[in-house]
Amino acid sequence: MGLSRERAALWHALGMGPVWRARNAAASGDAAGARSQSLALLDWDETEQAVAQCRDCPLCETRTQTVFGVGSRNASWMFIGEAPGAEEDARGEPFVGQAGRLLDNMLAAAGLGRDREGAQAVYIANVLKCRPPGNRNPQAPELAACTPFLLRQIQLLQPRIIVVMGRFAAQSLLATDASIGSLRGRVHAYDCANRRIPVIVTYHPAYLLRTLAEKSKAWDDLCLARATFAASAS
Repeated sequence: MGLSRERAALWHALGMGPVWRARNAAASGDAAGARSQSLALLDWDETEQAVAQCRDCPLCETRTQTVFGVGSRNASWMFIGEAPGAEEDARGEPFVGQAGRLLDNMLAAAGLGRDREGAQAVYIANVLKCRPPGNRNPQAPELAACTPFLLRQIQLLQPRIIVVMGRFAAQSLLATDASIGSLRGRVHAYDCANRRIPVIVTYHPAYLLRTLAEKSKAWDDLCLARATFAASAS
């Protein structure tokens, strides 16, 4: 599958592009790689502070505050969304608006929650840590600036399973241009610290609020995640 120009720009900026990338893209990748190496030395609190101080893209000029993540830092489950909305930007916590309430209800139905501990504990983060103006879609330079923070969160958490919600979250973590529809219904993997973490792709809760007919599919995705999680423990 060919890469769109937007995805190619993101991959190059993260140092993930093919060996034939252009010289200026390679330089961007080298800078991102150096940044990722510096983040690898930070603990949770230091990473959160680095996010709060980040000014690597124009979103720093329009945010109220950064939105780092919420939940147990010992969680077995990690849920990854796309970007904060207005309520998240105001409160500094992901998924606190209407979409967040839907997510919490789905998690509770599955026996999970951001306030739980042990095997039922969930950690929630977004790819972007700042709200895009008007809740527009994330742009490639913004994703490139923020993705190293997300990857450090995954490294620190070492979850047993990851659920990515929405197109930009799925495409960023899995380095693909594929649609949500083609990624759903199967188990992917993310390599982290010599481990292959199972990844399940599902719709973003905000999309489900607009497209009620897809809620049953999202529940199917969550059931697949539960089955995958159970199998990983056996």
